Amino acid sequence: MSIAGRPQAVMSNPRADRVKEVARLAGRPVRLKRRRFLAEGPQAVREALAAHRNRTAGGGSPVVDEVYATEACLDRLPELAELVGQAVGVPLRLATDEVLAAMADTVSPQGIVAVCHFLDRPLAEVLAAGPRLLAVLVRVQDPGNAGTVLRAADSAGADALVLTSSSVDIYNPKAVRSTAGSLFHLPVVTGQDLEGLLAALRGQGITLLAADGYGSVDLDVLQDQSALRRLGAAAGDRDRADECADERADGGVGSGLPALEAPTAWLFGNEAQGLSNQELAAADHRVAVPIYGQAESLNVSTAATVCLYASARAQRRQG
Repeated sequence: MSIAGRPQAVMSNPRADRVKEVARLAGRPVRLKRRRFLAEGPQAVREALAAHRNRTAGGGSPVVDEVYATEACLDRLPELAELVGQAVGVPLRLATDEVLAAMADTVSPQGIVAVCHFLDRPLAEVLAAGPRLLAVLVRVQDPGNAGTVLRAADSAGADALVLTSSSVDIYNPKAVRSTAGSLFHLPVVTGQDLEGLLAALRGQGITLLAADGYGSVDLDVLQDQSALRRLGAAAGDRDRADECADERADGGVGSGLPALEAPTAWLFGNEAQGLSNQELAAADHRVAVPIYGQAESLNVSTAATVCLYASARAQRRQG
C-alpha cells in the first residue's frame, strides 16, 4: 500500500522494539516518564488529530506524535489517512493486526492507535479563563467512571475537569477510551491537593457543591429556584421570584441555598465511599440528587451527569 503516493513497508513483527515501546505506555510509570499516552480506535484518533491540527495551527504544542494503522482500517475509513496528512509532523505507519494488538491495551483496537502528548493544564491557567462550571473528581478510582465523567462534563459544556492527586490517572487506557474523544476537547487539571484546590476556587468566587446522596439540599429545589428567578427577572420582579423560590425550598432553608446559575464547581467522590465527612465539610453545600425509584444510590458518573446538566441548563438559560 502507498500513503500519499509513496509505497510503505508494513510493520509485521509484534515483538519489535518500536512495538514494545508503544505497548509500555499501558503502564503508568512509563506514561509519567515520557508524558505520552495511547489513544485507541477511530473516534479517539480522529479527535486527537483534530486537536493537533487546531493547536499547531495556532502556534501551540503538538498533541499527536505518531499514528499506527492497518491497511484494512484505512481502506474502510480513508478520511483518517487524510487527517494524518493534514497533521503537521505526524507520521503514519502501516502495521498488521498482530502488531496493533501487541501495541494496544484492548484485544481488538479497531485498527488504529495514536501516541499522544499529555494534555493537562495548570490550574492557574484554567482559573485565569474565568470558568463557570467545573467537575472535580475526589478519590475517584475507576478509570471507566473518570472517563465517563469527563465525557459528561464535555457534553454539558463545562470548562474543565479537575482530578485530585488521589484520583485515577486520566491517561489510563480504559479512562481514555471511556472519554470517547472528549479528552481532546476539555481542559484537564491533574494531581491537585484538595485543600489548596478548594481555596483557589473560592478565591475566584466559585461556589463549591458536593454531590452527596444524604445532602440536605435537593437538586430539584435548586432547579426550581433557578427557574423562578429567571421568570421573575424576565417579568422585572426579581424580589418576588426569590420569595417564590424561598417558599418552595424544603425545610425553610430559603435564600441560603446556592444558585445553580452562579459559577460552580461540583465535587464527586469515591465510588464506594463517596466524599468523606472532611471533604463534605469543605464544600459550601451538600446537594442530593433525588431518587424516585427503589435504587439505593446512583453511580458516580450518572450522578455527575445529572448535576452538571442541571448547572449547565441554569447557566445557559441565564445567558
